[in-house]
Amino acid sequence: MTSNKRHPSSFRDPSGYVFKDQNVFKRVINPIYFRQYRSLKDSGFFKKLFQNKLLISHTEDQSNDAEIVIVPEQIPFITYPYEWSFLQYKEAALLTLKIQKYALEHGYSLKDASAFNVTFHNSQAIFIDTLSFDFYTEGQPWRAYKQFIAHFLGPLLLAQYHGTQSLKLLSSFIDGMPMKQLASMLPFKTKLNPFLYSNVHLLAKFEENYNDDYEGNIKQTKLSKKAQLNIIKSLYDFIKKMSLKEQSEWGDYYSKTNYSDTAFKTKSEVINTWVNSIKPKTLIDIGGNDGTFVRLLNHELEQALVCDIDNNAVDYNYKITKTNNEAYMLPFVLDILNPSANIGFNNKERTSFLNRIEEYAPDITLALAVIHHMTLSGNVTFDMSAEFFANFSRNLIIEFPKPDDSWALRLLNTKGEFRNHFDFYNEENFEKAYLKKFDLVEKIDIPNSKRVMYSFKRK
Repeated sequence: MTSNKRHPSSFRDPSGYVFKDQNVFKRVINPIYFRQYRSLKDSGFFKKLFQNKLLISHTEDQSNDAEIVIVPEQIPFITYPYEWSFLQYKEAALLTLKIQKYALEHGYSLKDASAFNVTFHNSQAIFIDTLSFDFYTEGQPWRAYKQFIAHFLGPLLLAQYHGTQSLKLLSSFIDGMPMKQLASMLPFKTKLNPFLYSNVHLLAKFEENYNDDYEGNIKQTKLSKKAQLNIIKSLYDFIKKMSLKEQSEWGDYYSKTNYSDTAFKTKSEVINTWVNSIKPKTLIDIGGNDGTFVRLLNHELEQALVCDIDNNAVDYNYKITKTNNEAYMLPFVLDILNPSANIGFNNKERTSFLNRIEEYAPDITLALAVIHHMTLSGNVTFDMSAEFFANFSRNLIIEFPKPDDSWALRLLNTKGEFRNHFDFYNEENFEKAYLKKFDLVEKIDIPNSKRVMYSFKRK
């Protein structure tokens, strides 16, 4: 019997748990789940989901009367729902419904529909909780229906009506949006929509009326498999049609950049030269917008993480990634001034961005046109940002817009009477701070621009 300690995020399901063995994630299956696991395996159910890239594949490591240990395909970097763009969130929701539909059609059902059961790998959403399936019982409603609304439909609706910042709510509501709160945040007109009334407002009403007895009442209700499939189809069709109308400043950043064509080309060539000299396997582009400069690299990467604060930029990047089948590219949403924190029980259930990226340890960090936002918008000193990047960056390629750069000036002009406080924003002070944490490899001024490129190596 394995003596490995379970992962802090893996304590909720009696069926089994995840642990780490010499940097390899494995999953223990307890005897209580043996019957379901063997049925799912022997029937070919798992195999079919693997083949269609709906469920993360696994191999069986060991099996005895006390436990079964499986080794899933390893995912280098996990992103959480509050780090997804709108399109990614939609895809995760649709994936969950596809799997539930297929499960029902083959005599099974998802016993939970948490958004944390999904992540992104090889340019698409993938279900990662192998033990989420149970046998379907005739007439029993989908037990994870309310959880699906709280984790998927609810946040997507709030994003549609109130903006994509609503997608971050699962960082506060790890068990999903409370129904009453969700219903209260939606416009009154949604009560006049039969679909939204039945799937949100009526659900909230039942929850409020029955309180602790809510789940028991729902479970006593009989619902045919055909009726459940109709509900799944209606959810799928509604979510698939959802879209955003919000505009952003950075969604089409590269169409209105202050770079000339020559400067843009030179910048790309400089980055390529430095990247090729290091020959990295992994990279993270902080503030990478739509992934333009990563795609201009002529060096082949195993994985590139491209994060940005702007949902529209990440959505666009994700569209390109899907269209081009760029398995190496992983877009996600990140506010560098407020990166995802440790949350959940003991603050260990979901790991912070900083902990994950430190463990990931990318070979190169790109920070292009981001330092002026950190410093002039976020009041982050050069010493602070240098320490931030040094936490996870072996090699750092960073761009410094000079104080008279048009974008830097634009930010400085918003400071009003405090503008003189930012007189420290210059090359000399930038270099002085970063040389405490890094060695300078090379510095290049980009011609026809007010930008300077730096290549650093961590001390």
